[in-house]
Amino acid sequence: MQNPLARFVPHLVGEYPKKFLNLYDNISLSNGSSQDEIRDLLWQAYEFAITHHEGQKRHSGEPYFNHCLAVANMLAQWKMDHFTIIGGMLHDTIEDTDASIQDINSLFGEDIASLVNGVTKLGGIRFSSREAKQAGNFMKMLLSVAQDLRVIIIKFADRLHNMRTIEYLPRIKRHRIAMETRDVYVPLAHRLGMAQVKWQLEDLVLQTLNPKAFSEIDSKIKSSHRAREKYIAGITRPLLTELDKHNLEAVVYGRVKSYSSIYGKMVNRGKSFEEIYDKLAIRVIVNKIEECYLTLGILHQHYTPAQDRFKDFIATPKSNAYQSIHTTVIGPDRKLVEIQIRTKEMEETAEIGVAAHWHYKEDGASSKSIDSHVQWLRELVEILQDESSDPREFMHLLKIDLFSDEIFVFTPNGDLVQLPINATPIDFAFSVHTEVGLHCIGAKVDHKVVPLNTVLKNGDTVEVLTSKSQNPSYGWLKFVVTSKARNHINRFLHKAMREESIKLGQQLLEKTLRRLKRSSLITEVKDSFAKFGYNSSDSFMESIGSGDLSIRDVLKKVQPEEDVVLDKEPVEEEKRFLDFARSRSKGIKLQGIKNLMVTFGKCCNPIPGDEMIGFVTRGRGITVHHSSCKSLPLLNEESDRLMPVEWDVARSDIFNVRLKVESLDRKGMLKEITEVISGANINITSVEMKVKDVLSTGYFIVQVNNLKQLDRVINKVSKIPGVDAVERTGK
Repeated sequence: MQNPLARFVPHLVGEYPKKFLNLYDNISLSNGSSQDEIRDLLWQAYEFAITHHEGQKRHSGEPYFNHCLAVANMLAQWKMDHFTIIGGMLHDTIEDTDASIQDINSLFGEDIASLVNGVTKLGGIRFSSREAKQAGNFMKMLLSVAQDLRVIIIKFADRLHNMRTIEYLPRIKRHRIAMETRDVYVPLAHRLGMAQVKWQLEDLVLQTLNPKAFSEIDSKIKSSHRAREKYIAGITRPLLTELDKHNLEAVVYGRVKSYSSIYGKMVNRGKSFEEIYDKLAIRVIVNKIEECYLTLGILHQHYTPAQDRFKDFIATPKSNAYQSIHTTVIGPDRKLVEIQIRTKEMEETAEIGVAAHWHYKEDGASSKSIDSHVQWLRELVEILQDESSDPREFMHLLKIDLFSDEIFVFTPNGDLVQLPINATPIDFAFSVHTEVGLHCIGAKVDHKVVPLNTVLKNGDTVEVLTSKSQNPSYGWLKFVVTSKARNHINRFLHKAMREESIKLGQQLLEKTLRRLKRSSLITEVKDSFAKFGYNSSDSFMESIGSGDLSIRDVLKKVQPEEDVVLDKEPVEEEKRFLDFARSRSKGIKLQGIKNLMVTFGKCCNPIPGDEMIGFVTRGRGITVHHSSCKSLPLLNEESDRLMPVEWDVARSDIFNVRLKVESLDRKGMLKEITEVISGANINITSVEMKVKDVLSTGYFIVQVNNLKQLDRVINKVSKIPGVDAVERTGK
């Protein structure tokens, strides 16, 4: 019988719950921490969590604490330090109980409190959408990860256990969580080298989103177990014999590839389960790197290697620190078999990634260092901090970095540079240095000059050509793929746009005050930025230049006693000036950026509803053309300067369109045409008629809101008796 005091003072009576002891036995002791200290702190966390989660149930009906314990056990299996394990035990206490971060800090220290806070979702903030909430939570998590990588490792354990028990949740919630896991956590696990976590999550996602496919693969895998084991033995036994002859100590085993991997091959290749021959992977574990290459030679002596199916990730490790030799050979029965050769250390890294490489300080303080193979994460966090609050843009950037496959290219000096697939010389330039990217004017690939939008390939040697006079253009955004390059280009363009708005604001202010004969107020107005809630004169001028703040409102607040002087005329003059300066840029948006310096092509005059394309001009911003504009073939010679743009207009915005009407020359024809157009509530600003013989050709400039309205009026005019044709000109 258990001592009744064990529940309260187990350290005194020597009796702990079996679940606690199982967890404690799996903990790896850190330097500088005694066994008793770790046990007492772990027990304190155990008691804290079980007490605060008391009475809480999961959807399965089991106590909520079981989830916390499962997360802690998983972290212990990954050989994480005891601070991380305790953080996993307490990871839901702030979010789901009345415990506070202050409680965690006072009882367990700043290190553990920081871990728990990093895993906790954002609270007390109202989000505009589920997407915004998701983006906010991921951003908070990644910012925490940048400070301490252990945050994401706790999150992986949490997500993995939640996915293992997902069947108890409502169907809609299961689907949402599985999609989130597939889109973010799976690729994030891949980037951090946690292959074991990756394939487990992938299989659980497949089981949730496509249970029928999962069940079919599972059934066929189980039914072929005996034949598979026999086939694996037919490869591993002779290989072990040959390795023994060369005095190589090795572990050789085979396994079935993950269900999600097999399903992906079936879908991508359009084949059935039986037609997928590379379902097996043989792994050879040796002691030293040189033994990996010796093993490879022995293997190729006995099995014919498949062409173009060899990769040496020992010589060129992946960015997630993964190292291994992959070769595919033709095995018994002429079946393709993938064989992976690596050391014991590489095996551990391949399975649990950064968890195998975790370093913590001897005094137990929180580690602030992030391994070199997750340098991309620090860069991504810096980028995300600089981006707008638009959740779609955030998630887009995040997924770009997570899902990208890799290529390896070289600098002229022979240094290896890792880039995502489809990367261009611009991406390469920014990976070398930000300044190199900003002033990139050209590139050489394998000593040949290539366009900046050239897609790089494995093994390319890339040389960047720079010029101090060169700056990024909007056209670059069309083909760059790395978030680092995209961020720095956007940052430069935003800065240039801001400087232009500041300049316009100053010009407008000076012009208006001169007109009112009040030039003496210029300095006073510029210095009044604080009255309007701005922290600098530049921000103040930028707001005026972008049209967000009118001169009328400014002067009314600066000198309200002079309000009588300000009639509507200055406001109209201000609008005309801004329209002229910005060349009627309203209504156009590029990559989420508004208020661009835009010119509409006079050759086509696009209107809302038209498909458009933007052309980056030199010194005049962007010229927008209709996608079918006759000028585009001429512009296609510089395709890197073409980019997609989209409309962003209000219903009341008006656009000029030129119509050509061919008709019989009869009395009252012009009157009927104008009446039909006016009857459609469309204004006519110009009419020109030409008559030849019995035919007349009329040119009407009309003002419409969008393409639908234009189509309606064209249809009505074409139905007038005697009208032969109505068409939009200049398109």
